[in-house]
Amino acid sequence: MFSHGAYRALQETSGFLERSGRGRLRLTGSDRRSYLQGLLTNDIMALEAGTGCYAAMLTPQGRMISDMRVLELGDAILIDLPATTAPAIRTRFEDFIFSEDVTVADATGSIAQLGVYGPSAAPALSAALARLRSGDETAPDASDLEHLRLNDSRRFDLRGTPVIVVRSDDYGIRGFDVFVDPAMRQPLTEALAESGALAVSEAAAEVCRIEAGHPAFGQDMDEDTIPLEAGIEDRAISLTKGCYVGQEIIIRVLHRGHGRVARRLVKLTLDGDVARDDRVFAGDRDVGFVTSFAQSPRLGAIALGYVHRDFVAAGTRLTVMSGAGARVGVVSPP
Repeated sequence: MFSHGAYRALQETSGFLERSGRGRLRLTGSDRRSYLQGLLTNDIMALEAGTGCYAAMLTPQGRMISDMRVLELGDAILIDLPATTAPAIRTRFEDFIFSEDVTVADATGSIAQLGVYGPSAAPALSAALARLRSGDETAPDASDLEHLRLNDSRRFDLRGTPVIVVRSDDYGIRGFDVFVDPAMRQPLTEALAESGALAVSEAAAEVCRIEAGHPAFGQDMDEDTIPLEAGIEDRAISLTKGCYVGQEIIIRVLHRGHGRVARRLVKLTLDGDVARDDRVFAGDRDVGFVTSFAQSPRLGAIALGYVHRDFVAAGTRLTVMSGAGARVGVVSPP
C-alpha cells in the first residue's frame, strides 16, 4: 500500500526517498572510459566531465547482466546500478582488467543516494542544498538544475564533503538523484522536508514508474532479457560505437531481423488486480506474463508484462489469468 498524498507529491509538487535498492561502483584510472567502451552497450568514450548515460552490460548471447547509469565526474566514473547486481558487475569488471590503468571499487557503503522527483523537485532541492551551506560554499540554483540534461551531473562541496546531483527519470518523473557522504543523508532529508518536499515511499514511486512504462532490472528485466525486448534500445544502445560484448546479437536483430524480437514489454490497463508472473492469453493462446502491477489513482489497475510480438499494438485486448480469475487487459501506449 502507499499514500495517495505521496503519489500526489510526486505528480504535482515534489517528493524524496532513499534509494536503498541501488548500488554504486567507482572506477578510477586513465583508461576507465576506453576500458568500459568495450564492455557496455552505450558510447562511454563520448562522455565528458559532468555528463552521463544509461547503458547495459550483456552476455555474449546479448542477454542482460545489468543495466546501469554511467557518470563521468572528471576524475572518476561513478556507476549507479541495482544493488543486487553490483557485486557481480564489480567482479566482471575486475576480471576483464589486464594491462589497463583501471581500478574498480565498491562505493555503495561510502556514498549515500537520495531521489528527489516531481515538478517542483528543482526548487525544493536547490533550497535544501542552500540550507546546508557553510562558509563560502555555493549550491546550484533551481534554474541551473532545471537545465541539466538527463544523466548529466553537477558536482560541488557542501560542508566540506562532495555532493553530486544527477538529472534522473528513473520512476518516469523528472527529478534528480543526489549522491552524498552517508553523514549528510539525514541533514539532507531534513533540509528537503523543510524546503517543501514530502518524504515518499518506494511503493508510491513504483506506481509512477509503472504508469510511465519504465522497466526496472530485477522486476521487468533479468538475465533472460534482450534489451530490445524491454524497449530500452533508444537510450541504452549506441549504434555508432565500436565493438562491445553482445553486440553481434544486437546488430543481427536490428539489421537482419529489422528489430523484430519474439516478445515485447507492454503496459496493460486492467479491470482488476493481477500479480507478477500471472499468464497473459489471447483467446486460448498463452502469449506472455506479467512482470509488474500497481493500482494507480489516475489509471486504475495497471501492469507491465511481456507479450508475443503479434499482440503489442495499442488497443489489443488480452486476458490475464490471476488467482482471482480472468482479468481483461488492454495494451496501452507506452
